[in-house]
Amino acid sequence: MLYAAKMLRADNDLKNPTVLIVVDRRDLDSQISETFGGADVKNLIKVQSCKKLGEHIEQDSRGILITTIFKFKDVEIDEHNLAGLNNRDNIIVLVDEAHRTQEGGLGEKMRWALPNAHFYGLTGTPISGIERNTFKLFGANEDPGRYMNRYSYKQSIRDGATNPVKFEPRLAELRVDREAINEEFEQLVKNNNLDDDEKAALSKRAGKLAVMLKAPKRMEAISADIAEHFTSHVQPKKMKAMVVVYDRDACVQMYYLLGDKLGFDAVEVVMNIDQAPVKDENGKLNKDWSRWKEELDLPIKHTDFERWQKFDDDEQAQKNLLEAYKDPKQPLQLLIVTAKLLTGFDAPICYCMYLDKPLRDHTLLQAMCRTNRLYEADGVVKRMGLIIDYLGVFENLRTALAYNPEEIDGIVEGIEKFKELLPEQLKLCLAFFPNVDRTLTGFDGILAAQECLPDNKSRDEFAAAFGVLAKLWSAINPDPFLTPYRQDYKWLAQIYESVRPVGQTGALVWAALGPETIKMIHEHTDISRIRDDIDELIMDEHAIFTLTEKEQEKRARRLEIDLMGRLRGHDEAVFVELGERLEKLRREYEAGVIKALDWLKGLLDAAKDTVQAERETGDPVVTEADNKQALTKLFLETRPETTPKLIGDVVEQIDKIVNATRFEGWQKSNSGPREIQKALMLTLAQFGLSKDKDLFEKAYAYIEEHY
Repeated sequence: MLYAAKMLRADNDLKNPTVLIVVDRRDLDSQISETFGGADVKNLIKVQSCKKLGEHIEQDSRGILITTIFKFKDVEIDEHNLAGLNNRDNIIVLVDEAHRTQEGGLGEKMRWALPNAHFYGLTGTPISGIERNTFKLFGANEDPGRYMNRYSYKQSIRDGATNPVKFEPRLAELRVDREAINEEFEQLVKNNNLDDDEKAALSKRAGKLAVMLKAPKRMEAISADIAEHFTSHVQPKKMKAMVVVYDRDACVQMYYLLGDKLGFDAVEVVMNIDQAPVKDENGKLNKDWSRWKEELDLPIKHTDFERWQKFDDDEQAQKNLLEAYKDPKQPLQLLIVTAKLLTGFDAPICYCMYLDKPLRDHTLLQAMCRTNRLYEADGVVKRMGLIIDYLGVFENLRTALAYNPEEIDGIVEGIEKFKELLPEQLKLCLAFFPNVDRTLTGFDGILAAQECLPDNKSRDEFAAAFGVLAKLWSAINPDPFLTPYRQDYKWLAQIYESVRPVGQTGALVWAALGPETIKMIHEHTDISRIRDDIDELIMDEHAIFTLTEKEQEKRARRLEIDLMGRLRGHDEAVFVELGERLEKLRREYEAGVIKALDWLKGLLDAAKDTVQAERETGDPVVTEADNKQALTKLFLETRPETTPKLIGDVVEQIDKIVNATRFEGWQKSNSGPREIQKALMLTLAQFGLSKDKDLFEKAYAYIEEHY
């Protein structure tokens, strides 16, 4: 990038071009700035803010600009302005890690702002899917295989630029007492009066791989195996290692387990930390800290938490830590991570990666390359990197590395055909709303549009039609082709959000009963052995990364399903909340918006008082015979005939939150109030009411009272 930028700037035929270097992480921003600065590049500008980026582009700054793609977030796309912010054609954009952050809104804004710029993507792991496709965004038709230049994994090993990598499977076999778990789970369901959909939602969350992987007995066995292997195979080589685990909770668990075995000065955690404060009387607590303290059975120290937070928040602190890791004389031996440092982190001293997280495709390749860097110091020469694989992810490697230009062309051509289909699909969706003023936004716009969707049948038909449109849009985006359709699409998306379920019931039941369910599963999950008798795989210049005919046929069939399945009868039922929705209230619009909202606020106050009165008199708030919540009861009994149906929808969604959280004690837990507030805010946002603070406060007060 450095030499390309310097040569482009020096080319007189380009008439003093602007070269924009775009990265998607702060550490890469600093790394590239240091590289360019160290080479004494002239006319180098490091963009400091979103506002400054806009100014540089609009004021026609020449030279080399270095920015993160996130600085495009404040750019406002104007569908009527095809010139963007600067329509010069001698702007060249070099995008680092081009397989990331390019398909969404930020990439769209960047391309609108610079409509005639030339975009070049650099990545070690291009993606060739439908919704994410590096070749579509950056590949030129005239380039064979849609890449300008390719330097393969094999070539780099052959040239001595990187080392081969050995995958050594050490599968951790789990032993699960399903009968005991099922029996205790049924009792939990019965004790908490869960309906079938709430039971299914809880079971689905509890049955995820994460719960099994983080079972304490399994984590203990894996940590013991890592400690033994590290001391016998890595330390004698005078090199270091990384441990990759499922999520941040697992990072915390693994830190204390390995710290006990290897010494706490030998291990450290690098991960994202929740910055939103939840303070105690000392003003020190935070969501992550309080949740870990409550849910993980570990001696978590607040000093550790503050240190991890500093590494996440303070660029210099993290830099100092990583320099200590790279120094063979420093005691730090293992870094524990889950997402951070899996890409773009170069530490040649890293010889071994202990992999206990299911990675695939480009993420797996990026992670693997942390161990393939050349290293030579004090007589130590690294000849090969090593991956200790506890989950069998190496099975994905051969297909991830098999590169098929014909398949990529097929996907890109298929996406181009979507452009022919999108305008008609958009018309089909708009036809549901004849004569509706689409300039109306928020609650008013939703109110007008929902008159055209009077029943479940029409709502389902619209949702299915929009589902197809959304898939087409996602596959094409970002592309200037979409500009004239953007305003209508945004309007339809807002209406779609208002007619689909919020999908929070599962999260709310999990907030109430998740910890208890996890504990139950962990008590009946053990590890039988760690297998070390599986064939190894060495990734060197002789490795074969081609697909068999059978695998090629399978890929072709999958490609056809991916392309066409998105356009055939899209069944929105799969997105419907597991918890059954309360019966839809359908009344014609007879009242003004303000009047209806004021009436709803009064109704919320009355419902809160009703719940209090029922509790004081000892009457059950919810019974099996009458499972209607207080707000729904009052609404059905007292609503004026002129009440807009949309108010009934709001009532229904609020009581759906109540129905999912009627467990005593959620108000006092750390995760409960946060999940409820999030669910309520999402509910109100569905109906364009997220800015009405008074309504939010009254609704939350009612929910808080009603368990």
